[in-house]
Amino acid sequence: MKGNNEVRPEVTATDAGPAGVPVVSLRNVRKVYGGPVRSGSQGGSKVALQDITFEVARGEFACVVGPSGAGKTTLLRTLAGLAQPTSGEALFEGTPLRSVPPGIGVVFQDYGRSLYPWLTVARNVDLPLRVRGVRGAQRAARVSEVLASVGLADAARQYPWQLSGGMQQRVAIARALAYRPDLLLMDEPFASVDAQTRFELEDLILRVRQEFGVTVVFVTHDIDEAVYLADRVIVLSASPGVVAEVIGIALPRPRDQVATKRDEAFAAYREHLLGLVMKR
Repeated sequence: MKGNNEVRPEVTATDAGPAGVPVVSLRNVRKVYGGPVRSGSQGGSKVALQDITFEVARGEFACVVGPSGAGKTTLLRTLAGLAQPTSGEALFEGTPLRSVPPGIGVVFQDYGRSLYPWLTVARNVDLPLRVRGVRGAQRAARVSEVLASVGLADAARQYPWQLSGGMQQRVAIARALAYRPDLLLMDEPFASVDAQTRFELEDLILRVRQEFGVTVVFVTHDIDEAVYLADRVIVLSASPGVVAEVIGIALPRPRDQVATKRDEAFAAYREHLLGLVMKR
């Protein structure tokens, strides 16, 4: 955009999020797959992440974007404790991640495979609460609460295979929220639904994030989605993934699918992020 009305994205020079103790942080994380790295050779190995350092503060909504193969899913798995760094350190609330702690909920893209088709919606949502030993009356109250929050109060007795793709993903979100995690990790969760359902789910996650006060790290390949949802966008470079830039999104909240995306600042953020993602 040109002229006196030019709108430039707010580009932060540091990783500092809102004030407070970081919920999750990566310190000089490197992740290598395959054989050992030898001097002068990669030895058949692949460097997925290279020297990744950032933190996410309590209550923040951070999106991660980058080109295909940048290591976005590897990054999310590392934040969840599902993958261990080759070097460096991943911490959750100040404690090194060795496995998935109780305070982290994860929602994957392939929601259909993450739900048990032989269990009702309520039983799918109830399952992690049973594993954690939550008592029956409290479990029932939690299930009712989160199903109502995602708009599925009347679907408790149905089975996942009776629901649309968008409704199944709502069940997956409800299940992740049921045990009230401090951190919700989402790996391209809306990539497999149609555009209208995607918009509805974007607004849903913004609403439940506000309602439950949960910190969110959201991986997406969709630049518009990242700008619409995030407080900050963490941009990964092409493989091996490094943090190319961290962008603060200073768009007003609450966000609106029409008004927010019509804002000149939205277009400026999108243009800047697209340039970073397309950069080789």
